[in-house]
Amino acid sequence: MLPARKQELAKMSNNVYIRGLGHHVPEKILTNRDLEKIVDTNDDWITSRTGISSRHIVDGQTCVDLAYESSMKALQNAGMEPDELTHILVATFTGDMPVPATACLLMERMGIRNKAAMDVAAACSGFVYGLEVARALIALHPDAKILVCGSEIVTSRVNWEDRSTCVLFGDGAGAAVVTGEKNGDKNGELLDVMVSADGGIGMALTVKGGGSAASYSLGEKVGDEYFIQMQGREIYKHAVRNMSSICKKLLERHGYTSEDVDVLLPHQANQRIIEAVGKKLSIPVERVFANVDRFGNTSAASIPIALSEARENGFIKDGNLVLVTTFGGGLTWGASLIQY
Repeated sequence: MLPARKQELAKMSNNVYIRGLGHHVPEKILTNRDLEKIVDTNDDWITSRTGISSRHIVDGQTCVDLAYESSMKALQNAGMEPDELTHILVATFTGDMPVPATACLLMERMGIRNKAAMDVAAACSGFVYGLEVARALIALHPDAKILVCGSEIVTSRVNWEDRSTCVLFGDGAGAAVVTGEKNGDKNGELLDVMVSADGGIGMALTVKGGGSAASYSLGEKVGDEYFIQMQGREIYKHAVRNMSSICKKLLERHGYTSEDVDVLLPHQANQRIIEAVGKKLSIPVERVFANVDRFGNTSAASIPIALSEARENGFIKDGNLVLVTTFGGGLTWGASLIQY
């Protein structure tokens, strides 16, 4: 006979649910017209190439501040209290500090202790990677109640003299409460997640400064390497190819085609990328959710902000099959299927 613990694992259900969603962005808005005063660019150039008209940026808030607001909204949406959580996962590359982890600081802000907490480092793909970690945790611990939050202050790592990157990014946070049991009929069932990466092309998108390979020295002048550096054409090519490819693999694994997808919700990096992925998957533009025009690229916060807003405003309806896909530094990418 199997040991008792193995018997328990063998009986476990694979059902995983997104029980609550929430998002939060800073009040301050930076428009393209505002950027014209900061860097050599203009509204027409930004809009035509990126689809971005404005973005929210912090005015004194920290990554934990944004994470807290979105997480409390997600808990309220789930009908839960913070102390019911068993695990806290925060996807970010712009945490308040290297140590403690943002997840630990968020736990303290929420007034709870003695929970498992860690950060997920997968850049813009971090939230989808976090969903995969949550699925694995629930497979081992069916009663787990997991907060998966993506929170970023990307503008803290933007070189405002680099017009090719500074126009792209904004700040914000989004969160989901993930459990092994649903609460009512409004939950989304997380059917599956696929994630992948290729470190061989990772240098196409970097923030090198501050790591052990480019460490700080007292009195040292901060250089370009401390901010986002990106090979735009390479990123576009790999983003479109890998997001569309992993989506096709995920759909095929479940016997679905693009025609079965009610909503495609891609990482909000650039309108051109969003449109190209939709075209590659043959999903009509009216079934593709986009809010990049108002938020810009918020990195790991992009997907949970979009999920929360799309569900809140009715773009995602009861009964919809939602295909989520993402791409980020590493290079990393992923996709998930959610059935409402």
